[in-house]
Amino acid sequence: MTSNSRRYAGYTLIELMIVVAVIAVLAMIAIPSYTRYAYRARRSDGQQLLMRVANAQERYYSTFNTYGGEPVTGDLKLGSVTSEKGYYTVVITSTDLTKNYTATVNPTNAQQRDVCGALSIDSRGNKLPAASDTAKNSNGNCW
Repeated sequence: MTSNSRRYAGYTLIELMIVVAVIAVLAMIAIPSYTRYAYRARRSDGQQLLMRVANAQERYYSTFNTYGGEPVTGDLKLGSVTSEKGYYTVVITSTDLTKNYTATVNPTNAQQRDVCGALSIDSRGNKLPAASDTAKNSNGNCW
């Protein structure tokens, strides 16, 4: 047997480049899909904080006949203005706390680029962004 007739086992450069190209295409499809899923999953953190605020507001109103204006240090005695996992912060606004309030959670950190943006609920139970807002609900229902 001569040295020219030996066959070497292994992969050619073209075969390796094809594998790399296939992995790149799969990554281009999977990463954006996962990112959109992560936004939807983290959105529940803000929804949960808004529901806690709404419940605390109704308890406070039933006792004092007015809504609370300060979520942490004052009226509602929540532990923090930041959501449990840290993706949202809450702000309570009102022109007259004896009549109404609006609680809004603003996205922070990794959640800032979510298409839903800020979520809110008011004293009547109205939730924004509304389900009819197709631009905001393009990555699943905001509520």
